[in-house]
Amino acid sequence: MGETVSAPPRTAVAGVSGFAGGELARLLLNHPRLQGETPVFFGRAGEAEVGASTYLHDLHPQLATAGNMPSNPVLPFSWDRIADTGIEVLFLATPHEQSREWAPEAIERGIKVIDLSGAWRLQETRNRDVYRLKDTDPTAAAALQSEAVYGCPELHRDAIRKARLVANPGCYATSIILGLAPLLQAGLVDLEYGIICDAKSGVSGAGKAATAKTHFMYAADNLSAYAVFGHRHTGELLEQLHLEINQIQFTPHLLPIPRGILSTIYLRFKQTMAPAGVSALIGKFYQDSPMVRLHSTPHLPQIQHIVRTNFCDLGFELGPDGKRLVMVSCLDNLLKGAAGQAVQNMNLMCGWNEQEGLL
Repeated sequence: MGETVSAPPRTAVAGVSGFAGGELARLLLNHPRLQGETPVFFGRAGEAEVGASTYLHDLHPQLATAGNMPSNPVLPFSWDRIADTGIEVLFLATPHEQSREWAPEAIERGIKVIDLSGAWRLQETRNRDVYRLKDTDPTAAAALQSEAVYGCPELHRDAIRKARLVANPGCYATSIILGLAPLLQAGLVDLEYGIICDAKSGVSGAGKAATAKTHFMYAADNLSAYAVFGHRHTGELLEQLHLEINQIQFTPHLLPIPRGILSTIYLRFKQTMAPAGVSALIGKFYQDSPMVRLHSTPHLPQIQHIVRTNFCDLGFELGPDGKRLVMVSCLDNLLKGAAGQAVQNMNLMCGWNEQEGLL
Protein backbone atom coordinates (compact mmCIF):
# COMPACT_ATOMS: atom_id res chain seq x y z
CA MET A 1 0.00 0.00 0.00
CA GLY A 2 1.01 3.60 -0.47
CA GLU A 3 0.67 3.02 -4.20
CA THR A 4 -2.86 2.87 -5.55
CA VAL A 5 -4.34 -0.53 -4.72
CA SER A 6 -6.24 -2.35 -7.47
CA ALA A 7 -8.68 -4.03 -5.11
CA PRO A 8 -10.09 -2.58 -1.87
CA PRO A 9 -8.30 -3.87 1.24
CA ARG A 10 -10.21 -5.91 3.79
CA THR A 11 -10.64 -3.66 6.81
CA ALA A 12 -11.60 -4.28 10.42
CA VAL A 13 -12.42 -2.08 13.40
CA ALA A 14 -11.58 -3.29 16.89
CA GLY A 15 -13.43 -1.37 19.57
CA VAL A 16 -16.42 -0.41 17.45
CA SER A 17 -18.64 0.08 20.51
CA GLY A 18 -17.24 3.52 21.41
CA PHE A 19 -18.11 6.94 19.98
CA ALA A 20 -15.08 7.05 17.66
CA GLY A 21 -15.60 3.40 16.72
CA GLY A 22 -19.17 4.14 15.69
CA GLU A 23 -18.10 7.07 13.52
CA LEU A 24 -15.39 4.92 11.98
CA ALA A 25 -17.96 2.22 11.15
CA ARG A 26 -20.21 4.79 9.47
CA LEU A 27 -17.39 6.21 7.36
CA LEU A 28 -16.10 2.81 6.25
CA LEU A 29 -19.55 1.47 5.40
CA ASN A 30 -20.13 4.49 3.14
CA HIS A 31 -16.63 4.77 1.70
CA PRO A 32 -16.82 4.64 -2.12
CA ARG A 33 -13.66 2.53 -2.39
CA LEU A 34 -14.87 -0.11 0.07
CA GLN A 35 -18.28 -0.91 -1.35
CA GLY A 36 -17.10 -4.35 -2.44
CA GLU A 37 -15.61 -5.24 0.95
CA THR A 38 -17.76 -4.77 4.05
CA PRO A 39 -15.59 -4.05 7.12
CA VAL A 40 -15.42 -6.57 9.95
CA PHE A 41 -16.43 -5.18 13.33
CA PHE A 42 -15.02 -6.36 16.66
CA GLY A 43 -15.73 -5.42 20.25
CA ARG A 44 -13.04 -4.53 22.75
CA ALA A 45 -11.17 -6.89 25.02
CA GLY A 46 -13.47 -7.89 27.84
CA GLU A 47 -16.47 -7.75 25.52
CA ALA A 48 -16.01 -11.33 24.34
CA GLU A 49 -19.38 -12.30 25.75
CA VAL A 50 -21.31 -10.03 23.39
CA GLY A 51 -21.57 -12.95 20.99
CA ALA A 52 -22.35 -12.95 17.28
CA SER A 53 -25.97 -12.00 18.00
CA THR A 54 -24.88 -8.41 18.67
CA TYR A 55 -25.19 -6.20 15.62
CA LEU A 56 -23.81 -2.80 14.80
CA HIS A 57 -27.22 -1.16 15.06
CA ASP A 58 -27.59 -2.51 18.63
CA LEU A 59 -24.61 -0.36 19.62
CA HIS A 60 -25.21 2.51 17.19
CA PRO A 61 -28.90 2.68 16.21
CA GLN A 62 -28.19 5.44 13.69
CA LEU A 63 -26.40 2.81 11.58
CA ALA A 64 -29.46 0.55 11.23
CA THR A 65 -30.06 -0.68 7.69
CA ALA A 66 -33.22 -0.01 5.69
CA GLY A 67 -36.10 -2.07 7.08
CA ASN A 68 -34.04 -2.65 10.23
CA MET A 69 -32.81 -5.98 8.89
CA PRO A 70 -30.00 -7.49 11.01
CA SER A 71 -26.62 -6.93 9.40
CA ASN A 72 -23.00 -6.15 10.28
CA PRO A 73 -22.46 -8.38 13.31
CA VAL A 74 -20.11 -7.22 16.05
CA LEU A 75 -17.86 -10.16 16.83
CA PRO A 76 -15.65 -11.06 19.81
CA PHE A 77 -12.07 -10.12 18.91
CA SER A 78 -10.01 -13.09 17.76
CA TRP A 79 -6.70 -13.33 15.90
CA ASP A 80 -7.97 -16.52 14.24
CA ARG A 81 -10.96 -14.61 12.91
CA ILE A 82 -8.66 -11.80 11.74
CA ALA A 83 -6.65 -14.36 9.77
CA ASP A 84 -9.71 -16.20 8.41
CA THR A 85 -11.22 -12.99 7.02
CA GLY A 86 -7.94 -11.81 5.45
CA ILE A 87 -7.79 -8.46 7.20
CA GLU A 88 -5.24 -6.09 5.64
CA VAL A 89 -5.96 -2.85 7.53
CA LEU A 90 -6.87 -2.92 11.22
CA PHE A 91 -8.25 0.16 12.99
CA LEU A 92 -7.74 0.07 16.75
CA ALA A 93 -10.37 2.17 18.53
CA THR A 94 -9.28 0.57 21.77
CA PRO A 95 -7.83 1.75 25.11
CA HIS A 96 -4.16 2.69 25.04
CA GLU A 97 -3.03 -0.46 26.87
CA GLN A 98 -4.93 -2.71 24.44
CA SER A 99 -3.54 -0.95 21.39
CA ARG A 100 -0.01 -1.23 22.77
CA GLU A 101 -0.51 -5.00 23.07
CA TRP A 102 -2.36 -5.67 19.80
CA ALA A 103 -0.48 -3.47 17.31
CA PRO A 104 2.78 -5.51 17.39
CA GLU A 105 0.83 -8.74 16.86
CA ALA A 106 -0.99 -7.26 13.87
CA ILE A 107 2.22 -5.90 12.33
CA GLU A 108 3.87 -9.30 12.75
CA ARG A 109 0.97 -10.82 10.81
CA GLY A 110 1.52 -8.39 7.94
CA ILE A 111 -1.49 -6.20 8.76
CA LYS A 112 -1.35 -2.41 8.52
CA VAL A 113 -2.50 -0.68 11.73
CA ILE A 114 -4.15 2.69 12.28
CA ASP A 115 -4.35 3.22 16.03
CA LEU A 116 -6.75 5.81 17.41
CA SER A 117 -5.38 5.61 20.95
CA GLY A 118 -2.34 7.35 22.41
CA ALA A 119 -0.28 4.15 22.60
CA TRP A 120 2.12 4.92 19.73
CA ARG A 121 1.94 8.71 19.25
CA LEU A 122 4.90 9.74 21.36
CA GLN A 123 8.53 8.98 20.63
CA GLU A 124 10.03 10.42 23.80
CA THR A 125 9.74 8.26 26.92
CA ARG A 126 9.19 11.27 29.19
CA ASN A 127 6.12 12.23 27.16
CA ARG A 128 4.82 8.68 26.81
CA ASP A 129 5.03 8.05 30.55
CA VAL A 130 1.68 9.81 31.04
CA TYR A 131 0.00 6.68 29.64
CA ARG A 132 1.82 4.31 32.03
CA LEU A 133 2.18 1.67 29.34
CA LYS A 134 3.75 -1.70 30.13
CA ASP A 135 5.41 -3.68 27.34
CA THR A 136 5.86 -7.44 27.62
CA ASP A 137 8.76 -7.16 25.16
CA PRO A 138 10.30 -3.68 25.64
CA THR A 139 12.92 -4.19 22.91
CA ALA A 140 10.37 -5.12 20.25
CA ALA A 141 8.04 -2.33 21.39
CA ALA A 142 10.86 0.23 21.16
CA ALA A 143 11.69 -0.92 17.61
CA LEU A 144 8.07 -0.62 16.52
CA GLN A 145 7.71 2.73 18.30
CA SER A 146 10.61 4.13 16.28
CA GLU A 147 8.82 3.39 13.01
CA ALA A 148 5.33 4.53 14.10
CA VAL A 149 4.24 7.53 12.02
CA TYR A 150 2.30 10.34 13.65
CA GLY A 151 -0.87 10.39 11.58
CA CYS A 152 -1.24 14.09 10.81
CA PRO A 153 -1.54 14.13 7.00
CA GLU A 154 -0.87 17.85 6.77
CA LEU A 155 2.59 17.31 8.32
CA HIS A 156 3.54 13.73 7.45
CA ARG A 157 1.68 12.85 4.25
CA ASP A 158 4.59 11.08 2.53
CA ALA A 159 5.57 9.03 5.59
CA ILE A 160 1.96 7.94 6.15
CA ARG A 161 1.78 6.58 2.60
CA LYS A 162 4.60 4.12 3.39
CA ALA A 163 3.75 3.36 7.03
CA ARG A 164 2.88 0.02 8.62
CA LEU A 165 1.76 1.64 11.87
CA VAL A 166 0.04 5.02 11.96
CA ALA A 167 -0.59 6.64 15.33
CA ASN A 168 -3.69 8.79 14.93
CA PRO A 169 -3.21 12.17 16.68
CA GLY A 170 -5.18 13.34 19.70
CA CYS A 171 -8.14 15.62 19.06
CA TYR A 172 -6.88 18.63 21.05
CA ALA A 173 -3.42 18.16 19.61
CA THR A 174 -4.74 18.16 16.04
CA SER A 175 -6.55 21.46 16.52
CA ILE A 176 -3.53 23.19 18.05
CA ILE A 177 -0.87 21.70 15.78
CA LEU A 178 -2.75 22.70 12.63
CA GLY A 179 -3.18 26.22 13.98
CA LEU A 180 0.47 26.69 14.89
CA ALA A 181 2.52 24.64 12.40
CA PRO A 182 2.66 27.17 9.55
CA LEU A 183 3.71 30.02 11.83
CA LEU A 184 6.30 28.02 13.76
CA GLN A 185 7.85 26.47 10.66
CA ALA A 186 8.21 29.96 9.20
CA GLY A 187 10.11 31.02 12.34
CA LEU A 188 7.74 33.92 13.02
CA VAL A 189 6.69 33.15 16.60
CA ASP A 190 8.40 34.82 19.56
CA LEU A 191 8.95 31.75 21.74
CA GLU A 192 10.39 33.76 24.62
CA TYR A 193 7.01 35.47 24.88
CA GLY A 194 5.40 32.03 24.81
CA ILE A 195 2.22 30.52 23.36
CA ILE A 196 -1.07 30.10 25.21
CA CYS A 197 -3.61 27.53 23.97
CA ASP A 198 -7.07 27.77 25.53
CA ALA A 199 -8.99 24.77 24.18
CA LYS A 200 -12.58 23.67 24.78
CA SER A 201 -14.10 20.31 23.88
CA GLY A 202 -17.51 18.68 23.86
CA VAL A 203 -18.23 15.84 26.28
CA SER A 204 -17.75 13.04 23.73
CA GLY A 205 -14.02 13.71 23.90
CA ALA A 206 -13.95 11.95 27.26
CA GLY A 207 -15.25 8.70 25.77
CA LYS A 208 -18.48 6.74 26.05
CA ALA A 209 -18.20 5.62 29.66
CA ALA A 210 -19.75 8.24 31.94
CA THR A 211 -17.71 9.62 34.83
CA ALA A 212 -18.49 11.92 37.73
CA LYS A 213 -17.35 14.89 35.63
CA THR A 214 -18.97 13.98 32.31
CA HIS A 215 -22.50 12.98 33.27
CA PHE A 216 -25.33 15.42 32.58
CA MET A 217 -25.68 16.90 36.08
CA TYR A 218 -22.03 18.00 36.11
CA ALA A 219 -21.50 19.05 32.48
CA ALA A 220 -24.80 20.75 31.65
CA ASP A 221 -24.87 24.53 32.10
CA ASN A 222 -21.23 24.41 33.13
CA LEU A 223 -17.74 25.16 31.84
CA SER A 224 -14.72 23.73 33.61
CA ALA A 225 -10.96 23.60 33.15
CA TYR A 226 -9.11 20.35 33.83
CA ALA A 227 -5.69 18.69 33.55
CA VAL A 228 -3.95 22.06 33.88
CA PHE A 229 -0.19 21.54 33.32
CA GLY A 230 -0.80 17.82 32.85
CA HIS A 231 -2.97 16.92 29.85
CA ARG A 232 -1.63 13.91 27.97
CA HIS A 233 -1.85 15.65 24.57
CA THR A 234 0.83 18.14 25.67
CA GLY A 235 3.60 15.75 24.63
CA GLU A 236 2.24 15.68 21.09
CA LEU A 237 2.46 19.47 20.91
CA LEU A 238 6.06 19.44 22.12
CA GLU A 239 7.20 16.71 19.73
CA GLN A 240 5.32 17.74 16.60
CA LEU A 241 5.90 21.48 16.96
CA HIS A 242 9.46 21.10 18.28
CA LEU A 243 8.79 23.13 21.40
CA GLU A 244 10.05 23.06 24.96
CA ILE A 245 7.60 22.72 27.84
CA ASN A 246 8.16 26.33 28.97
CA GLN A 247 7.30 27.72 25.53
CA ILE A 248 3.64 26.66 25.44
CA GLN A 249 0.76 26.49 27.91
CA PHE A 250 -2.18 24.28 26.96
CA THR A 251 -5.30 24.30 29.12
CA PRO A 252 -8.31 22.15 28.14
CA HIS A 253 -11.90 22.88 29.15
CA LEU A 254 -15.09 20.81 29.09
CA LEU A 255 -17.94 22.34 27.11
CA PRO A 256 -21.57 21.30 27.77
CA ILE A 257 -22.09 20.18 24.14
CA PRO A 258 -21.89 16.68 22.61
CA ARG A 259 -18.98 17.22 20.19
CA GLY A 260 -16.58 19.75 18.73
CA ILE A 261 -13.37 21.55 19.75
CA LEU A 262 -12.56 25.24 19.65
CA SER A 263 -8.96 26.17 20.42
CA THR A 264 -8.05 29.83 20.91
CA ILE A 265 -4.29 30.31 20.55
CA TYR A 266 -2.47 33.46 21.69
CA LEU A 267 1.04 34.33 20.47
CA ARG A 268 3.31 37.17 19.43
CA PHE A 269 5.38 37.54 16.29
CA LYS A 270 9.07 38.48 16.30
CA GLN A 271 8.40 41.10 13.64
CA THR A 272 5.52 43.25 12.50
CA MET A 273 3.17 41.42 10.11
CA ALA A 274 0.20 42.39 7.96
CA PRO A 275 -2.98 40.26 7.87
CA ALA A 276 -2.54 39.61 4.14
CA GLY A 277 0.96 38.25 4.76
CA VAL A 278 -0.22 35.91 7.50
CA SER A 279 -3.10 34.66 5.32
CA ALA A 280 -0.77 34.05 2.39
CA LEU A 281 1.67 32.10 4.54
CA ILE A 282 -1.03 29.84 6.03
CA GLY A 283 -2.74 29.42 2.66
CA LYS A 284 0.50 28.32 1.00
CA PHE A 285 1.26 25.87 3.82
CA TYR A 286 -2.13 24.18 3.41
CA GLN A 287 -2.57 24.58 -0.34
CA ASP A 288 -2.48 20.79 -0.83
CA SER A 289 -4.47 19.96 2.33
CA PRO A 290 -8.15 19.57 1.41
CA MET A 291 -9.30 19.08 5.01
CA VAL A 292 -8.06 22.48 6.26
CA ARG A 293 -10.14 25.59 5.56
CA LEU A 294 -8.85 29.10 6.24
CA HIS A 295 -11.36 31.85 7.01
CA SER A 296 -10.63 35.32 5.67
CA THR A 297 -9.73 37.65 8.50
CA PRO A 298 -11.46 38.94 10.62
CA HIS A 299 -13.97 36.06 10.31
CA LEU A 300 -13.37 33.32 12.87
CA PRO A 301 -14.41 29.64 12.89
CA GLN A 302 -17.24 28.33 15.02
CA ILE A 303 -18.02 24.81 16.20
CA GLN A 304 -21.40 24.78 14.46
CA HIS A 305 -19.64 25.14 11.10
CA ILE A 306 -17.42 22.06 11.46
CA VAL A 307 -19.49 19.62 13.52
CA ARG A 308 -20.04 16.29 11.71
CA THR A 309 -17.38 17.18 9.11
CA ASN A 310 -13.72 16.24 8.75
CA PHE A 311 -12.60 19.83 8.29
CA CYS A 312 -10.33 21.81 10.55
CA ASP A 313 -11.26 25.48 10.20
CA LEU A 314 -8.68 28.15 10.96
CA GLY A 315 -9.09 31.89 11.38
CA PHE A 316 -7.13 34.68 13.03
CA GLU A 317 -7.07 38.32 14.02
CA LEU A 318 -3.91 40.36 14.17
CA GLY A 319 -3.52 43.07 16.80
CA PRO A 320 -3.12 46.76 15.87
CA ASP A 321 0.60 46.45 16.61
CA GLY A 322 0.99 43.81 13.89
CA LYS A 323 2.62 41.44 16.36
CA ARG A 324 -0.06 40.02 18.66
CA LEU A 325 -2.08 37.29 16.99
CA VAL A 326 -5.12 35.30 18.11
CA MET A 327 -5.65 32.09 16.12
CA VAL A 328 -8.92 30.13 16.37
CA SER A 329 -8.94 26.48 15.30
CA CYS A 330 -12.14 24.39 15.18
CA LEU A 331 -12.74 20.71 14.45
CA ASP A 332 -15.05 17.83 15.30
CA ASN A 333 -13.24 15.77 17.93
CA LEU A 334 -14.85 12.51 16.70
CA LEU A 335 -14.00 13.10 13.02
CA LYS A 336 -10.94 15.23 12.20
CA GLY A 337 -9.93 14.57 15.82
CA ALA A 338 -10.38 10.77 15.55
CA ALA A 339 -12.30 8.60 13.05
CA GLY A 340 -12.25 10.97 10.07
CA GLN A 341 -8.52 11.51 10.36
CA ALA A 342 -8.05 7.73 10.61
CA VAL A 343 -9.89 7.27 7.30
CA GLN A 344 -7.86 10.12 5.82
CA ASN A 345 -4.74 8.17 6.80
CA MET A 346 -6.12 4.95 5.31
CA ASN A 347 -6.72 6.77 2.03
CA LEU A 348 -3.08 7.85 1.93
CA MET A 349 -1.84 4.36 2.80
CA CYS A 350 -3.91 2.98 -0.09
CA GLY A 351 -2.76 5.59 -2.59
CA TRP A 352 -6.19 7.22 -2.85
CA ASN A 353 -7.12 10.89 -2.62
CA GLU A 354 -7.01 11.66 1.08
CA GLN A 355 -10.45 13.26 1.15
CA GLU A 356 -12.28 10.24 -0.36
CA GLY A 357 -15.27 9.18 1.71
CA LEU A 358 -14.99 12.30 3.88
CA LEU A 359 -16.75 15.02 1.91
